[in-house]
Amino acid sequence: MGTVADRLGREQVFGPPVASGGTTLIPVARVRAGGGVGGMRPGTASTGAGVVARPLGAFAVGPDGKVAWHPAVDVNRIVLGGQLALAAVLVVASRRLRRRRR
Repeated sequence: MGTVADRLGREQVFGPPVASGGTTLIPVARVRAGGGVGGMRPGTASTGAGVVARPLGAFAVGPDGKVAWHPAVDVNRIVLGGQLALAAVLVVASRRLRRRRR
């Protein structure tokens, strides 16, 4: 875990700045890490670790020094929300159809 923690420095959260047309963009991500040790039998142990990084957005620093935050759009979250809403509508519709048949 110490090695993983050492590798998760600020470069893993803030990406390298990109300059274009007088504006500098600094990408930002959410980085989470975890690990554990366990075993089924005494004297044996297994280990595991994982890292998840998701983009959050970017800071834009203009030529005049003003800083603006631009959040990233997570399309997967939008699609998942739409699927959950559709599933809820289908469940309600099927319950109403069953009640009408009785």
